[in-house]
Amino acid sequence: MRENARQILEIINNSDEHLTAEQVYLHLKENNSKAVLATVYNNLASLYQKGLIRKVAVAGFPDRYDKMEVRHDHLVCKRCGSLTDIMLEDLTAKLEQETGIHVLSYDLNIDYLCPTCAAELEEGKDKEAGI
Repeated sequence: MRENARQILEIINNSDEHLTAEQVYLHLKENNSKAVLATVYNNLASLYQKGLIRKVAVAGFPDRYDKMEVRHDHLVCKRCGSLTDIMLEDLTAKLEQETGIHVLSYDLNIDYLCPTCAAELEEGKDKEAGI
């Protein structure tokens, strides 16, 4: 594995957030002043294709990248795009049993409103109602 790819993988694996390519680039620039954004995108694509990281796509927001250590799913706020990890039962065996196919992997993203957005929307309704 090339040095840039190793550093990018380390950045993602050490992060508690779901980083965008731009955020990965900013972290990489801290230790590698020669890094360019195109290199980050290329390495992220390669790491994803090799199954070393997860890519989480949220419509209307930049792709985010996540570590592969522990199988988990995501809550995705439809308003602000925030991601929250959730630990649910692994559905691989059930999917295989129900469909009769061999499941290589799956990603489960559950759409919801995060507490902040839900509160902001509720506050807006209260103001409209004069409360």
